Amino acid sequence: MSETMVAFANTEGGTLIVGLDEEGKPTSKIETEKFEKALNDADASCNPPVVLGSWEQVEIDEDGSSVYSLRVPRSIELHALTDGRVLIRSGAKNRPLGGQEILKLVSAKSTGDFESEVVPGASKNDFSRKMLDEYLAKRAERTKRPYNGKIDDLLLEVGAVNADGKPTVMGLLLFSEYPQHWLPQCSVVFAKFVGKTPRGENGLAGYSRREEITGPLSKVIEASWNLIWSEMAVSAVVKGLEREETYEYPQFAVREAIVNAVCHRDYRLKGRRIEIRMYSDRLEVISPGGLPGFITVENIVDEHFSRNPRIVNGLFQWGYIEELGLGIDRMMEVMQQAGHKPPMFDARPYSFAVTLYNAREKPSAPAWSRNTNHRQARALQYIRESGSITNREYRSLCQGVSAETLRLDLVDMVEQGILLKVGSKKGTYYILK
Repeated sequence: MSETMVAFANTEGGTLIVGLDEEGKPTSKIETEKFEKALNDADASCNPPVVLGSWEQVEIDEDGSSVYSLRVPRSIELHALTDGRVLIRSGAKNRPLGGQEILKLVSAKSTGDFESEVVPGASKNDFSRKMLDEYLAKRAERTKRPYNGKIDDLLLEVGAVNADGKPTVMGLLLFSEYPQHWLPQCSVVFAKFVGKTPRGENGLAGYSRREEITGPLSKVIEASWNLIWSEMAVSAVVKGLEREETYEYPQFAVREAIVNAVCHRDYRLKGRRIEIRMYSDRLEVISPGGLPGFITVENIVDEHFSRNPRIVNGLFQWGYIEELGLGIDRMMEVMQQAGHKPPMFDARPYSFAVTLYNAREKPSAPAWSRNTNHRQARALQYIRESGSITNREYRSLCQGVSAETLRLDLVDMVEQGILLKVGSKKGTYYILK
């Protein structure tokens, strides 16, 4: 019991069940007094003692068999056993840490729990009812039951406010319309570069598009994805009257890279924002702050430790995380299935970068294929259905995109030999060449 309590407290927390064997069957009946004594003895073997959550006795059979369920929360302290071992929870086992791993975990614990700190000058009035309603709806959808309690109790439960009702960093990041007012570092910078390097010709910046994305974390994730989607190239193969499309990057891999950066970045670093860099050959998502705790590039698939567990849980309830702890696995899987080489992870003391490469190891050789972005693909689909497209019709298809960007899209397809320009001035239209 003490080993598991230490392992849970040092990692993400967990629930300890007492009274079942390895096959999940009830053992002999345990008296409550004996359980409480064993619990106290186990806690005395932890250094420092683990702050335990509530426990309850749960009946699991008609004959009165019961087990004890004990919630062990994640701790901001480093816990060891009296024999000196420091354990973490790894899968279904408790794993002892080595010297360097212990030092990393100590460093992570000593930084405090920044997401739970109160933000000076903020009040509950700064929470958006719209964001709270959206969260409650998504949470009810995931848990299969609506929340019927008081909003103030929910905010305290998820860590959005402290015991005095004052907003925390986590609360503002998730539920404020514009958390950048207090935490300017929580925005995202997107840049689309023409080539493979940040520099263009004559030493000038090589980006063709640069955007800063603000708002609560859920909106930052969506806006980041939409930006990448709008710039993502689409390989098109026409077979008969059908068009088969293959996107530049697997959708899940891109979303997972964005969500991981937003969830796990170090929000204490005030001078750094998440950067998304889109080059001609790769997509980079750079998150401020190194890997948390004992996590390394070598064990990132097998081990799990979050710098911001409340933010992670909030976005999980929101539906932005499909299943806790399995995102990196699936990211690597979908990249491989799409024929790409695996994602590259670059861990540095104050940053962590994920790089997705767009080249496929086994490229197909279709009879006719072109590289187009998402907007151009929509234009081609429209032409196949309508026979032609005008500038005005293209603007209607891609609302919110500047007329100049759309004009350049059409010029690009003409230069590639995909489209033929017919007419001039207001009478101009485009057809498939």
